Amino acid sequence: MTDQEIKNRVKDLLHKNMVQGYSRSTGIHFHYTKPSLKPYASQYFWDTCFHSFIFTALDEVDMATNHIKSLFSLQEEDGFVGHIIYWNKILPNRITDIFQSRPSLGMKLFRTHSSAMIQPPIVAQAVQNIYNRTHDLNFLREIYPKLKKYFTWLAANRDFEGEGLLSIISPFESGMDWKPSFDEVVGFEHGKANWKLFLKMVNVDLKNFIHNYDLKAIYEKGYFIVKEAGFNTIYIQNLRIMAELGKLAGDPESDRYGILAEKVLKRLMEVMYDKEDEAFYDVYGKDYKKIKVLTPTIFYPVVIDGLPEGLRKKVIDRHLFNKDEFEASFPIPSVAKNDPSFNPEQSVYIWRGPSWIVFNWFIYHFLKDSGYEKEANLLIGCIRTLIEKSGFREYYNPFTGEGYGATEFTWTGLIVDMLEKEKNTGSKKEMLNATF
Repeated sequence: MTDQEIKNRVKDLLHKNMVQGYSRSTGIHFHYTKPSLKPYASQYFWDTCFHSFIFTALDEVDMATNHIKSLFSLQEEDGFVGHIIYWNKILPNRITDIFQSRPSLGMKLFRTHSSAMIQPPIVAQAVQNIYNRTHDLNFLREIYPKLKKYFTWLAANRDFEGEGLLSIISPFESGMDWKPSFDEVVGFEHGKANWKLFLKMVNVDLKNFIHNYDLKAIYEKGYFIVKEAGFNTIYIQNLRIMAELGKLAGDPESDRYGILAEKVLKRLMEVMYDKEDEAFYDVYGKDYKKIKVLTPTIFYPVVIDGLPEGLRKKVIDRHLFNKDEFEASFPIPSVAKNDPSFNPEQSVYIWRGPSWIVFNWFIYHFLKDSGYEKEANLLIGCIRTLIEKSGFREYYNPFTGEGYGATEFTWTGLIVDMLEKEKNTGSKKEMLNATF
């Protein structure tokens, strides 16, 4: 397929999954794109951000801005934004997901409402991506105060120790459901997933529900307090972007985001990086115990500027291209191939082996900018092949490329953002060659 053919298919997919409507219970008009027609019918936090990247790459910036505005339309007074918005939807997709909302909502649980959980805070990047395309200060000045309240809430409510790093209180807040590094935290014997894992993971949400999502009580109980490497990498990136957006929006306090980003990065290096294994591990509990399970987030922090000299190359060279870990015909598998939990097939317990396009997208930009030209091209080339072979699927077999999970799944459309990077990189090279 040509680049234009891919873009046309992605555009058709997003418009097919798009939803616009009106919530009578809140008086709000909403506009979002479902990740798939089934089973993901609600508006999801980081999915909305992904969609904004895709729409911007497709030159449909109005769609991108409308989606972000819809995401913040139910923002609470203190700044909180839930990871799912149930627009005019009575029940969640999976009945146990009802435990992800506050019981104190009462009858509002059966009307438009948002969950009581969060997802990786990639939204400042999404806004910056839109602004870089439009230079629309009116949009930035409208959305920046909402971003400011949101990031203020995160720092005030999820940095339990006051040291910078944010904690998640449920496995599902990572965005990577059933992630193998959480097995130890919930008391599941690390290995292939089964019904016992389901009960233990869902039990975390049940406990949070019983505590009415009282964060102080949840932290004191300590049954699931995890500092996840991917989540905090995204947090650092977005804090730095908040400093940049704040200056553009005229915020005299914008420097505080850059200062906080350095504080978080310092703590991330202290507690997550393992010199012997050359990997960034998730940590849990009040003693920051490392969870030594190799998932793609072990190398997420390499995208952060300011890491010690040579460290990024060590992590990437040791793990990403390791034939026993993440090297595959269709990378990047969601856990190392030599891990006991690895299952490349379709399963209810996702993120435990199959490849997800978001991993390729996240690491692609770093590889492209860091001299790994061949490897970056491999990642984007694999997505092309997967689309041709299996279509737009939720996840894929890393060996065969067979598509699994939801069909007509939008995340695969992130390839158009990568193609935009290819085009811009090519233009810069042409200009450089012309100069010499």
